Amino acid sequence: MAESPARNTGAHVVYAELKRRILSLELKPGERIYEPAMASALQVSRTPLREAIRRLISESLLEQQPTGGVLVPALDEAAISELYEVRAAMESLMARNACIKATPADIEALEGILERNAAMVAFADDAMQQGMALHAKIAGIAGNSWARRFHNQISSHMERYRHFTNSTQERRDQALAQHRTLVAALAGGDPEKAAKVAFDHVIGARDAAVQAMSGTSVPGS
Repeated sequence: MAESPARNTGAHVVYAELKRRILSLELKPGERIYEPAMASALQVSRTPLREAIRRLISESLLEQQPTGGVLVPALDEAAISELYEVRAAMESLMARNACIKATPADIEALEGILERNAAMVAFADDAMQQGMALHAKIAGIAGNSWARRFHNQISSHMERYRHFTNSTQERRDQALAQHRTLVAALAGGDPEKAAKVAFDHVIGARDAAVQAMSGTSVPGS
């Protein structure tokens, strides 16, 4: 019995590393997972690897083939549209709730994130991190645990698509402007405007991602 926590911890570490590689596109869409090679690369036994693979299959971050093989899911425009539409609904709900609950200290914190976002807007990865921080702060202010749970689940899948949404300076500048409008709506106590700005912002990110995917190869391919 004493070994169970160690095994669980090992499987969790393997799960976290495989998930990171999938979401960062280090494991390419369509790539097959070969257990012996992957176990060797991660320097783990097959048991925690199999547990991690089963968990990722249950989260649709890996696909079990009828032949028994396991693949990284392909990037799919239909899937990204569905994910972003659901996320837009969640962001809209949380923006509305956050507008009602936000304190002056909350608004000050959001404005601080905006300043960092503006300072980093020329750098794709840094700008993306600040954008994610802003949305996470709004979710925290909103305080709807179910919305946050669904939002986090959706956001996990969307990690594979995020780099498509801010690949150009024009899109990053547009996203920053939308973030500013959103924070202004929260500061102004206008829940309906905040909800609409949040919804439109995510739909804009969806459109940018779909457009980029249609004309851009997978990085590193």
